[in-house]
Amino acid sequence: MTEFFGQEHQQTVKTWETILTKCSMDTIFMTPVWQSTWWKRFSPGGDLFIEVVSDGDLDLGVIPLQITQGVASFIGDSDLYDYMDFPVVSGKEDLFFSKALEKINTLDWHTLKLESIFEDSPTLAFIPDVARKLGMEIEINESDKTPLVSLPVTWEDYLLQLRKKDRHELRRKFRRLNANGDNNQVEVSVNAENVDSVMEEFFDLMALSGENKSIFLDAGNRGFFKDIATALSLQGQFRLFFLEIEGTKVATCICFDYGDKFLLYNSGYDPEFSTLSVGLLNKANTIATAIELSKKQYNFLKGTERYKYHLGAQETSVFDINIGK
Repeated sequence: MTEFFGQEHQQTVKTWETILTKCSMDTIFMTPVWQSTWWKRFSPGGDLFIEVVSDGDLDLGVIPLQITQGVASFIGDSDLYDYMDFPVVSGKEDLFFSKALEKINTLDWHTLKLESIFEDSPTLAFIPDVARKLGMEIEINESDKTPLVSLPVTWEDYLLQLRKKDRHELRRKFRRLNANGDNNQVEVSVNAENVDSVMEEFFDLMALSGENKSIFLDAGNRGFFKDIATALSLQGQFRLFFLEIEGTKVATCICFDYGDKFLLYNSGYDPEFSTLSVGLLNKANTIATAIELSKKQYNFLKGTERYKYHLGAQETSVFDINIGK
């Protein structure tokens, strides 16, 4: 197995991070920290191909691929990554994809599988024509939705964005919660010393909230959550929230604080308190936190659960691209 980011790759890491600041699709899932954390946790077979694409002295973007048994793909797993893509400098996409696909074409693969690409990504705009010019076959399919909310400057303005019925229901649910004892949302700081105990509290509530979530929380995914919590907390990007009623934790969620966005990564709640809508209200509180921090967007990430739309989300799509030689 190829080692992820040995000493010889440190300049590549710095270049990658710089390119992300100039990239229209900059997201936490595309950072070297996220991708190296995933690789180290799951230690997949196959080989890595990570290369900066340049034009003279100008760095255009990064190719971050893993190749396993003839299938080349982005580094990672679309079950844990809500978005995947090439980091590419805005305005240089045409040149990047021409050069990048020529490089990729020299590698040993029969299928190039590119998953979870956001609808506005330049990858969708540029890679089909380049691939066809190289004689490749290409197929593009919508694979999921990622509902998101554009955030105004105040909570009251946010409420006014909601449909009248949803606004009324949200206010009613908060009144009912407040009438059922002392409650508050607490944020827990995660570090290397407390990550095991804190994340186990999160896992307990996540598992309680649905059988599919309980199944998802196998040993590998639990370990990855702890790894990413520790790594991103060092950068102030991991935010763990609990809703408490009379001192009992009844709901939880993980948000990523990245650039001008809040991203809801995963959540859970105790069904015994479902009549108080604790899961939804805990998420609404994190929207209020994002507004207080002057974030521009709240992204619910993958999935079309109804609560997202009750909280004002608008649908966007992600796509998969399959390319054959």
